[in-house]
Amino acid sequence: MEQLILEITSKHTNDKKVIWSSQHGFTKEKSCLISLLAIYNETTGLVDEGRAVDIVCLDLHKAFDIVFHKMLIEKFMSYWLDNQ
Repeated sequence: MEQLILEITSKHTNDKKVIWSSQHGFTKEKSCLISLLAIYNETTGLVDEGRAVDIVCLDLHKAFDIVFHKMLIEKFMSYWLDNQ
C-alpha cells in the first residue's frame, strides 16, 4: 500500500513540479544529513548577517500510522492522483 501511494504521489509531484528544489522529505537522493547541512548553512548565513532566526522542529514520524488509509485513498482519488 505504501509503495503504491509513493509511486502515485511521486509521479504527480514530478509531473506537476509541486516539490521545490529545497524540499528534502520524500525526495530521491536527498538524505536527512543533506537537509541538516542545508538548514545549518542557511541559519549560519542569516546569523552572520545579524538577522534573527527562529526554528520550529516537528516530528511527524508516526503521522501515517494513525491515518485511516481508506479515507486517504479516497482523498487522493478525489484529486485525480489515481489517473495521473
